[in-house]
Amino acid sequence: MKRIRYAKVLAAAALVLAGLAFILCKSRGPVRYEGQFYDCFDTVTTVTGYAESQEDFSRKVGLLKEKLTWYHRLFDIYHSYDGIHNLKTVNDAAGKEAVEVDAQIMDLLLFAKEMYGKTEGKLNVAYGSVLSLWHQYREEGQKDPAHAKLPPKAELEARAAHTRIEDVVLNEKASTVYLADAQMSLDVGSVGKGYAVQKLAEYAREIGLEHALVSVGGNVCAIGGKADGTPWKVGVENPRPDSGGTYITAVDLASGSIVTSGDYQRYYEVGDARYCHIIDPGTHMPPDYFASVSVQAEDSGIADALSTSLFNMGFEEGLSLVEGMEHVEAMWIGKEGETRYSSGFKVNEEK
Repeated sequence: MKRIRYAKVLAAAALVLAGLAFILCKSRGPVRYEGQFYDCFDTVTTVTGYAESQEDFSRKVGLLKEKLTWYHRLFDIYHSYDGIHNLKTVNDAAGKEAVEVDAQIMDLLLFAKEMYGKTEGKLNVAYGSVLSLWHQYREEGQKDPAHAKLPPKAELEARAAHTRIEDVVLNEKASTVYLADAQMSLDVGSVGKGYAVQKLAEYAREIGLEHALVSVGGNVCAIGGKADGTPWKVGVENPRPDSGGTYITAVDLASGSIVTSGDYQRYYEVGDARYCHIIDPGTHMPPDYFASVSVQAEDSGIADALSTSLFNMGFEEGLSLVEGMEHVEAMWIGKEGETRYSSGFKVNEEK
C-alpha cells in the first residue's frame, strides 16, 4: 500500500464531529485544521487546510468525504451498491452483456487504456484475474505464515491469457463497458485511487478550499500551498526504516501530487523471500527492482499510474519514460537504500 506522510503539525485540541476526527492547529493568520475520515479505498484520508472556523472546515471535509465515498463505490470490485453500476457490476457481466456506467468510470478506463500504451503494458487494468489469484494466496499466507505458498505458475499463465486490454470494449457514445472475455476482470487498484484524489482536489477548490493538503492512504495532493504562501513539506517514507529513520527525504509541494509504490506495506513472505502486492504483467510475479518508487506530477492519476508502472521497470527504462513526459519527476529507492532521481526531481534539504 502506498504511504507518504507529511510533517507533523502542532495539535492544540482534538474534536469529533459527525463521525469525523479533527485537530485544530494554532498559527498566525488563518486558522489551520486537520481532519480525518475512513472507509474510502480501505485507508485513512487526512485533510489539512485553512478555514475561518472549525465548523466551516468540518463542513467542507464532510463534503469531501461524500465525494470520495462516491468514487470508492464506483471503483469497487468486491461490493455492490443500490442504484450504482460499478466495476463489480461490469466484472459480473463479463462475456454476457455491456453495462451502462457513470461517466467517471468511462473517463477512468479511457485514461487507463492511454496509460497502458504509454507504459507498454506495465499498467493493465484488465489484469484482475491474475491479481485476484495473488490476493488469495497473499491473504492465506498472512493468516498462516508457516504454510504460505506462491500461486502455481501454470495457473498464473492460464489466467494471464484473459487479460487483453483489447477485450475491454468501451462505447463512449452509449457510455457502456463490455468485457469480451467471460474469464477476465477489471482491477483499477493501480490507478483508481489517484484518479479519485485528482477529482477530489478539483472539487475541493469548487467548495472554497484553496489551501490544503490531501492524503488518501499516501496519495498526496496539494491544493495550493499554505496560507502564508510557502509550500507544504511532504516526507518520502523510508521503505527500510530499521536502516535509518522514518523518512528518506522530503519534497516541497505547492500544487500537484506525489505518490509512492513500494514493497513494504502490503506483502507476505514465503520462506525467506518477500512478495509484495504489485505484480508485473510481463512476468506475473512481483518485481524485484526497487524497494519503492515515488512519482511527482501535476495530476494525481498520472502519478499513481506511473508509480506502479515504474516499480515494474528497470531504472533505465523507467527513467527514459519519465524524462519523455512533461511535469513528471521520479525518485527510485533501491533494495539497499540507494536513491536515484530523474533530472528535475528536487528534494527539500531541511532536516
